[in-house]
Amino acid sequence: MSTVLIGTSGYSYTEWIGPVYAQGTRREDFLAHYAQLFPTVELNFSYYRMPEATQLAAMHKSAPSLQFSIKAHQSLTHTIDPASWREQALLFSHAIEPLAHNQVLSAVLLQFPYSFHYEIAERKYLDSLLKALAPFPLAIEFRNSSWYNNRTLDSLRQRNIALASLDMPSVKGNPPMMDVKTSNSLAYIRLHGRNEETWWGSDRASRYDYLYSAKELASLLGRIQSFTTHTQKVLIYFNNHRRGQAVANALMLYQLAVGGKVCDLPGQASSISM
Repeated sequence: MSTVLIGTSGYSYTEWIGPVYAQGTRREDFLAHYAQLFPTVELNFSYYRMPEATQLAAMHKSAPSLQFSIKAHQSLTHTIDPASWREQALLFSHAIEPLAHNQVLSAVLLQFPYSFHYEIAERKYLDSLLKALAPFPLAIEFRNSSWYNNRTLDSLRQRNIALASLDMPSVKGNPPMMDVKTSNSLAYIRLHGRNEETWWGSDRASRYDYLYSAKELASLLGRIQSFTTHTQKVLIYFNNHRRGQAVANALMLYQLAVGGKVCDLPGQASSISM
């Protein structure tokens, strides 16, 4: 049986004060409170600004039981400069070393945009990037469906890299929902919500303003179960973060998963109001 860990994408949202964190909770104490609810978190601030080793070491110290996944900086996935990306990859690698050293780094997520196509230049770049980050456990999220082919899947299997399984609206421009095991070590599931009407709207924040129903979450159990055979660790992150809905859904999924004997329920506060 795999280790199945459920958490949220990000944790430091001021709008979570009230529905998740008690009134008066200081921002620097958010992570410690979060760790009382979940065993893992996906850090996404690292996409917007390069993380620092001292910063991540301090985060581990404040929540020593927490397993971390971390999104790669945008210079490695979105704003790639052929002249400097290797330097950026080295900076990123040095920054996350404290998490790896303390054995709390579950994955590095490489999230590529729709504009990153399955073309020769992009494929060569990806090959070089994966080699540069090879010491770390890796998961890849492709937003362009051209990457979903047998050659990509075979390459990921050879490298033992997880292809992120996505839950998002089935609208034009989005990749398919595919649950394909490409790593014996890791499976990675990201739940973005199912807002078809607002997905491509001008208000990007509304994209993730979604609360999964119990029925929708129950339907995910089979998808999760498909990874628990011959995969050491399954990571599941909710990215529907508006108003703490990710927390409510993550806790709900835990309860459903425990009932289905998919995973163990961590110690958690039961007073979250949604």
